[in-house]
Amino acid sequence: MPGNGKIAIVGAGLGGTAAAVLLQKAGFDVDLYEQAPAFSRLGAGIHLGPNVMKIMRRMGIEEALNAIGSHPDFWHSKDWRTAELLSAIPLGDYAARRYGATYLTVHRGDFHALMTAAVAPGTLHFGKRLSDVADDGDQVRLSFADGSTAQADIVIGADGVNSRIREKLLGPEPPKYTGYVAHRAVFPAERLNGVRHDPCVKWWSEDRHMMVYYVTSDRREIYYVTGVPQEEWDMSKAWVPSSQEEMREAFAGYHGDVQNLIDGGREVTKWPLLERDPLPLWSRGRLVMLGDACHPMKPHMAQGAAVAIEDAAMLARCLLEVGTTDFPAVFALYEANRAARAAEIQRVSHNNTWLRTNEDPDWVFGYDVFHVPLVQAARAA
Repeated sequence: MPGNGKIAIVGAGLGGTAAAVLLQKAGFDVDLYEQAPAFSRLGAGIHLGPNVMKIMRRMGIEEALNAIGSHPDFWHSKDWRTAELLSAIPLGDYAARRYGATYLTVHRGDFHALMTAAVAPGTLHFGKRLSDVADDGDQVRLSFADGSTAQADIVIGADGVNSRIREKLLGPEPPKYTGYVAHRAVFPAERLNGVRHDPCVKWWSEDRHMMVYYVTSDRREIYYVTGVPQEEWDMSKAWVPSSQEEMREAFAGYHGDVQNLIDGGREVTKWPLLERDPLPLWSRGRLVMLGDACHPMKPHMAQGAAVAIEDAAMLARCLLEVGTTDFPAVFALYEANRAARAAEIQRVSHNNTWLRTNEDPDWVFGYDVFHVPLVQAARAA
């Protein structure tokens, strides 16, 4: 049963919000702190596989997501120049039957809005940029840039690749730039001039790719995201504007369908792809991390957010199993049941081989965080 302790979550992205909703539904006292002043519908899409949709079911938003998302029948991989089919991974009704939940693609902003709406009223606090965190052994004190403070018995760091919680646990160290960037564009499908695109397709060449999918149920909005080599990145910038001209240069010689997408995507942004090596620890004392705070990865499996949401669900499961009073045991159990899977998804994402051939995706899509047998762990030191 839930203990009486207060839980603070730093970062209201997808992983942090999932943690808040799942823990609140389980009866825990949770506050969620977000540095942004508000959320907006940012221009990006996201894949939600059956492994994620089972968690959405527990959160109470599965039906709403199924209503707004696009449901591709296949993940297609195609040759960059000839459009030769490299793989056809069945999704659609097949995924629903095999894995017990759907596979869909959706606008990230629409997904996040459904999640934040499920957070208990009055517990999501905007404009809370964490400036310091102090674990005194009996409680944790959070200090924010606006001068306010908060106290909690446990703090969950869901604050992304530049996590202040990670910095507190392991010291300052910037993430590693991978030498690749992602161009992103989301735009009305009417700009495609009648060209019909696969609902979910990845175009591959030897050193770059473009992933394409619809993000609304009526398929009126389409999204592409790329992986393109770029030697350097100014790490002071989270992203920069890109352009159709840059896209045409990066994808010169690619199939006409790719050129059609470039013509349609008039507003393009460019983001660095960042990673960290697997961390030596995910927690210390009353502080614990999830998602990009402890395992940022390339997006090449479309599983980065999924792993963060799985982390959130497993941490909630472990807290229910053990209770908040024995938090070292909770955190040890959580890491024992997440670190290996996160590291493997990091590795495959880094190598960018996922679903290029007709491989079996069961180990990813068939995972059920609520029912997978727990691996027991030694008590944390």
